[in-house]
Amino acid sequence: MGSYRRRALLVVAPLCAVAMLAAGPADGSDASDGDTGRDVSGQVVRLYEDAALATQRYEAGRAEAETQRVTALRAEAPLERERREITGLRADLGRIVRAQYRTGGLPLVAQLLLADDPAGLLEGQHAFSRADLAVRNAIGRRQRAETRLAADEARATAAWRKLERHNTELAALKDTVERKLEDARGRLQGLADASVAAGSCRGAVRLDQPQAPATAAWVAPVERYTLSAGFGSDGARWANRHTGQDFAVPIGSPVRAAGAGRVVTVSCGGPFGIEVVIEHAGGYYTQYAHLAAVAVDQGERVATGQWIGQSGTSGNSTGPHLHFEVRITPEAGSALDPVPWLAQRGVPLG
Repeated sequence: MGSYRRRALLVVAPLCAVAMLAAGPADGSDASDGDTGRDVSGQVVRLYEDAALATQRYEAGRAEAETQRVTALRAEAPLERERREITGLRADLGRIVRAQYRTGGLPLVAQLLLADDPAGLLEGQHAFSRADLAVRNAIGRRQRAETRLAADEARATAAWRKLERHNTELAALKDTVERKLEDARGRLQGLADASVAAGSCRGAVRLDQPQAPATAAWVAPVERYTLSAGFGSDGARWANRHTGQDFAVPIGSPVRAAGAGRVVTVSCGGPFGIEVVIEHAGGYYTQYAHLAAVAVDQGERVATGQWIGQSGTSGNSTGPHLHFEVRITPEAGSALDPVPWLAQRGVPLG
């Protein structure tokens, strides 16, 4: 049996219908101020959620397909038995027909009528009836088995095609959301670059906050990340050594307050680009730099885990990331290594 036929016989359960995601338009057509306010920032956040949901559905669909393939391999065994049964029925029918042909078929009736032995005549009539009945039964069994096999194969083929169609739709939906997200990221960073060039912030963009507030006193400044340049490392773009910990994240990722405190600085110029500095209890400060947008105002009090902006690559930056510092003054030059500092407060990074 060829590979296509084997694929066609895989009996798979169709996935649930693909739900439409609530992604905002990628062309900014709903922006009341032409990409100068909260619309593009909010759209990036929504698209992050939609992209995560689309990815989850896509991965769930692929996992379901794998599960169904395993089930299909077991379901194929009865089909193979049906094929073997049909082959056997055809062989039986062939033997019966050949036996009748050897005895002469219809002339056998005349031979029996002329027989001198009545018992032999009766036995011959019974033999003929049994042979005729066997032929009819064999033909009926073969036809029923072939009809059943054709129906099973048709259902398996339809189920497989439906699964492939759903997976294609899931992949297309995921790609569409990701393209929209990439476009929105570019527009968000464009607004950030314009603010840095002008040396003037656009003002706080009020983002819809997470429904579940942080329960810990301290958290990492971004939820999902890859650690890149660390504290004290060398770099051609720094006057001395690196003064913070970099978190590699895509443009537009929500940045959150590592701890409760008060916003003491919101600025949009210089090497740090768009930045926020928060004062915490105990005389410590945290800095969040190279942002694409801010979601708080200077003087505002923030809670642990509250979104204070969105990551970007503004200022002296070679790529999208969050530059995070822990300081003992609000100004640069008083930084501590944030990795052990956060670890002491129950936030290991890695």
